Amino acid sequence: MIRQWNEESLDHRNALLYAMGISEEDAKRPIIGVINSWNEMNPGHFPFKDVVEAIKKEIYDGGCLALELPVSGICDGICSNTPGDRYTLPARDMVSTEVETLAELNMLEGIILLGSCDKVVPGMIMGALRVNIPAVMFTGGFMAPGEHNGKMITLTHTKQAYAAYIAGDIAAKDYKDIVRKACPTPGACPFMGTANTMCAAAEILGLSPHGNASVRSQTREWQEMGLMAARKIVELVKKEIRPLDIIKWENFENVVRYMMATGGSTNSILHIPAMAKQAGYEITPEFFDRISREVPVISTIYPNHPSYTMADFSAAGGLGAVLSELAAAGKINAEAKGMFGSLADKIALSTNKNRRVIRPVADPIQEQGGLAVLSGNIATDSAIVKFSAVAKEAWKFKGPAKVYDSQDDAWNAILRDEIVAGDVVVIRYEGPKGSPGMPHMETFMAAVLGKGLGTRIALVSDGRFSGATGGLAIGHVSPEAYEGGNIAFIQNGDIIEIDIEKRILRVNVTDDEFERRKEGWKPLEKPASGWLKLYRKNTTSAHRGATVYWD
Repeated sequence: MIRQWNEESLDHRNALLYAMGISEEDAKRPIIGVINSWNEMNPGHFPFKDVVEAIKKEIYDGGCLALELPVSGICDGICSNTPGDRYTLPARDMVSTEVETLAELNMLEGIILLGSCDKVVPGMIMGALRVNIPAVMFTGGFMAPGEHNGKMITLTHTKQAYAAYIAGDIAAKDYKDIVRKACPTPGACPFMGTANTMCAAAEILGLSPHGNASVRSQTREWQEMGLMAARKIVELVKKEIRPLDIIKWENFENVVRYMMATGGSTNSILHIPAMAKQAGYEITPEFFDRISREVPVISTIYPNHPSYTMADFSAAGGLGAVLSELAAAGKINAEAKGMFGSLADKIALSTNKNRRVIRPVADPIQEQGGLAVLSGNIATDSAIVKFSAVAKEAWKFKGPAKVYDSQDDAWNAILRDEIVAGDVVVIRYEGPKGSPGMPHMETFMAAVLGKGLGTRIALVSDGRFSGATGGLAIGHVSPEAYEGGNIAFIQNGDIIEIDIEKRILRVNVTDDEFERRKEGWKPLEKPASGWLKLYRKNTTSAHRGATVYWD
């Protein structure tokens, strides 16, 4: 047993367990916490109700006692383009705190984590690595893509449709029809957004069963994976195998390599470093950029591809097929081990069934990886762009700045046609401290795409993006405006130059002029209380994971 109890404390605990009908014999079993993020406000987590009792029974049949413990399971999409979006990134660290608290306070012998979505998966992993007791994860699978007039649609198409509706390009009926049909089933949104990127991270780190990151939710195959995870956590508890006994540096490097090959979410540059820090490893944006120059994009689904979704990706062989192609080209460490075996074991079970969807490394979609890290006098630390979601004709861009201190101001401006082709829109004071909370800038970019301006307008922001964001969207500018980064001193009409291939993001303002503009400056203070105020006070920059857990 990992936990050490004295007689009095164990009896005191057991008295409370007996109150809930647990027998004396069952109270002697090792207790495994089923850390469940199920709730009725998140379709990505909604399917766990279908399988949680079967998971608990499987654990019981293995000789342990499974007790269910709830944690927050927020959905970024629920609060998009509202003040609530400021809470989504801080929720990651809050979830990690919940996992830590539940595991340590209850003296659990092991945990099985049930989560699917953007901030919940990395938060759970951060907590599990921090407490370092036996742990596995079971993610919720992807939802079916929607369809409208014979074309694939997803949640993000509703935002684009709204901009088109306001512009008079589509009728109100069509817009409402897209809203109704965008999300036809429970599960994680079926594009290469943050949720599917993080579910892949969980599997490559070795915490979830083979195939879990690219399986349709609520299928028999998905349910069997839940039972597989249940059996595995019993085994790990009995053998006292902890995550950090197995998960090493090469696991995290493999996650970055996979993410580059598939055009994963820009949010991964916040989440992977934050997770790695809990395991004792430091990953910076510079590391991502080095891997981006080594690993090409070999598979794209929406928003990196106009019509492919997770359904196409899964049918082609999913995560395992991508790993097979990377391993064949020596682009990934197949010897890395996980709770369910090595990466080599996973690759042996995998086949690439469609080389149009998942290409060989020798025939890539793009020679460099899915993300690029930019720098220059706007972002003296770093800024991030989803390379794979930018049309080639927009890789170089130069234009006058139009500056806004919130996404709302910029969004309303583009809906009023005040932003035109050729503009470089600057949205600032939306960073980890400035907003605070670093909300998504996806609503603005969806309006850009909805108006057909995806290659003709650039965005530069200290905020971040949804994994489904397309177009020339540069985020995570560090240092952010609130901390006195140069983005705070850009003025309307300043000429901004972007060159993704050369990793350049700069403005035609001299150092002396920046110093002059800084005289007497005070940051814009946006209202924040409670958790957001605490997060602003303690978080690191986006360059360091935007987390309160970075010493």
